[in-house]
Amino acid sequence: MSTLVWLIGMAISISVTMPVNACPPSDRAALLAFKAGLHEPNLGIFNSWTGTDCCNKWYGITCDSLTKRVADINLRGESEDPIFQKAHRTGYMTGSISPAICKLERLSSVIIADWKGISGIIPPCISSLPFLRILDLIGNQISGEIPFNIGKLRRLTVLNLADNKLTGRIPRSLADLSSLKHLDLRNNMISGTIPRNFGKLRMMSRCLLSGNRIYGPIPETITYIYRLSDLDLSLNRLTGPIPDSLGKMSVLGTLNLDGNLISGKLPATLINSRISILNLSRNAIEGNIPDVFDSRSYFMVMDLSNNKLKGSIPKSISSASFIGHLDLSHNHLCGAIPAAEWFEHLEATSFMYNDCLCGKPLKACS
Repeated sequence: MSTLVWLIGMAISISVTMPVNACPPSDRAALLAFKAGLHEPNLGIFNSWTGTDCCNKWYGITCDSLTKRVADINLRGESEDPIFQKAHRTGYMTGSISPAICKLERLSSVIIADWKGISGIIPPCISSLPFLRILDLIGNQISGEIPFNIGKLRRLTVLNLADNKLTGRIPRSLADLSSLKHLDLRNNMISGTIPRNFGKLRMMSRCLLSGNRIYGPIPETITYIYRLSDLDLSLNRLTGPIPDSLGKMSVLGTLNLDGNLISGKLPATLINSRISILNLSRNAIEGNIPDVFDSRSYFMVMDLSNNKLKGSIPKSISSASFIGHLDLSHNHLCGAIPAAEWFEHLEATSFMYNDCLCGKPLKACS
């Protein structure tokens, strides 16, 4: 009896640990259903999707080496792959993403990017893929809303839905993506406000929401995202003041709020922060430029143009360690432009269309 138990145990052990030779029929069927929803007329990227083993040289498909379950779908319409170089063209694909993709329960990454013609919605069931780490659908014609329960994807590190036709609001559950590092929703038609619970995304380093229809204030909770290095909220309909605490963030290097309806004063905290690319142009920011520049002030870009700033350019600006590109045009500034070593390369266009600025590179002060 003991020998029989030992043999059964060995059989179970071998069946668990021995590598599988081919992808399961269910994964193959799910991929073929996914393929059936798409049409790619020029490159023939699906020509290799033949035979019983979807892990064997199916273009864009990677499987787990042990279980042979499909782990990655990587289909990019812009690539240096030989199939593109031979055709001398980028990819174009139409159709929609079939819900059959959700039957691939071991998916780690889904990249269906830059095909320009894929439409339809993001299958809501995508939120049921527990191992998904990357969802990249940039550069298509995808419409509808971001799935309301997207926050269930607790292992997701990259969510890139830029350059589509998404509508609706940013779902509150998105803030539950506790592993998210890169969020890109640029150039859609997303509306509503930035959720107040956004500060829960503590791992996020890049947050790109430009080119949408987002309105309301910039929530103070964004400053709780202590790893955030790149924040782009430009070309929306944001209102209210810039939170002072944005200038106190320890690693924020790029802040782009260009083309909104932001008002209030320019926070002094932004002048002596870690920010090196600061674009606040085309808003309604008023008051004086804070006279707090010092050696910590280092800007590759500082664009304050097309606002309602008044007073003089502060003399302390000459104490900044570097300002590569400065644009103060289209404001209500007046007085002499301070002399600074790095001002030598600036052109008159950086200071034009103010009330009464003078001095190099504009006309001399009288």
